Amino acid sequence: AGNIVFSNLPVIFAVGVAIGLARSDKGTAALAALIGYLVMHSSINAILTINGKLAVDNLAAVGQGSTLGIQTLETGVFGGIIVGILASYLHNRFNKIELPTYLGFFGGSRFVPIITSFSAIILGAIMYFVWPVFQGLITNVGDVVNATGYLGTFLYGFILRMLGPVGLHHIFYLPFWQTAVGGTLEVGGELVQGTQNIFFAQLADPATQEFFGGTARFMSGRFITMMFGLVGAAFAIYKTAKPENKKVVGGLMLSAALTSFLTGITEPLEFSFLFIAPALYVVHAVFDGLAFMLAHIFEITIGQTFSGGFIDFILFGVLQGNERTNWIMVLVIGVVWFFLYYFTFMFLITKFNFQTPGRTDKIEVAGNKAKVEGRALDVVNGLGGADNLVDVDNCATRLRVTVKDETLVNEELLKETGSQGLIKRGNGIQVVYGPQVSVIKNEIEELLGDE
Repeated sequence: AGNIVFSNLPVIFAVGVAIGLARSDKGTAALAALIGYLVMHSSINAILTINGKLAVDNLAAVGQGSTLGIQTLETGVFGGIIVGILASYLHNRFNKIELPTYLGFFGGSRFVPIITSFSAIILGAIMYFVWPVFQGLITNVGDVVNATGYLGTFLYGFILRMLGPVGLHHIFYLPFWQTAVGGTLEVGGELVQGTQNIFFAQLADPATQEFFGGTARFMSGRFITMMFGLVGAAFAIYKTAKPENKKVVGGLMLSAALTSFLTGITEPLEFSFLFIAPALYVVHAVFDGLAFMLAHIFEITIGQTFSGGFIDFILFGVLQGNERTNWIMVLVIGVVWFFLYYFTFMFLITKFNFQTPGRTDKIEVAGNKAKVEGRALDVVNGLGGADNLVDVDNCATRLRVTVKDETLVNEELLKETGSQGLIKRGNGIQVVYGPQVSVIKNEIEELLGDE
């Protein structure tokens, strides 16, 4: 079942991106994206056929593949993302269009799949000419990355962590996970590109004796940081809190540390010190880069779905056998990493008197006044009221909102709803809530009547 999902990630991305970017009537946007995806690849197939470039065998060697039964260029998840963006743009622009009376049936949301289909034909023609060039560029970048060795792996982990606060880390790691930048390997007679794709293809192949080395470079280091390092940081924050605040801080840090350890979701813990002591976050990013480098050195090849928590560690590390994943080294390095984070954070917090949670005279507890029943209303009011909202969405841990006037956003009120951090980029607002963010977003949609 898992292989079915990962084999069809491009179309899932197309639908998912359209749903995520559509401001309303998301079902229509998803349908338009699905149709657009099929039309784009049918268009590419037609041009390949006309030009006599449709490969008969060894499709991967010429950058071709089969997508939902259509032989086409292997555009991967990027093709899906492009179609999703196109469909959502057309949806947001035309879903309320009014046509002349005699064409009225095709107006409104019905017009979106139609205009998306025609646009996808043009997109397919553009992709036919542009994609091979881009694909060659990706391959060249992959060669450069491989040539950088352990230093490149360190920089990958460091940059990945530094991009986290502004939410750009997904854009950074996606090419490594899903394209030839992350490596290429023949698995079960098929050429597979991208570290994550290769790992899950190998996972489904009973002939696999060892996992792809790219997994060690671009995935496995996360387990060291998320399961051990940040837990040590949380313990240091607790230990440096004032005695009268330790009980409250202990509860907060325990919850955040467990979230990081079990699921690999680190924002609730990272945002407890990111804005108060940015230097700690830079140190954290350096340690994370080193963790990736050590995973590369010791050939730890544990894959993951989206993050490096205990659940994925068991599924894709322990259960696959130490001879294939070298998962025991995660525990060995992890213990060292726990104390490295603990003593480093302890020293820096006390040396520079960073005001981490519990070190002020009065500690503010996020969500201490909020009730679940009225939480959505408080969040909306904290964002400047319903009239100030342009659209509301979320990722794994953050509420992502576009507002008309960012000066109306009330950070203190949002803290009372459970917010663990706020990032402003113009009219784009990101409110960090942790794993429960999807529930909060649904509550807001129900309140605003957007469902």
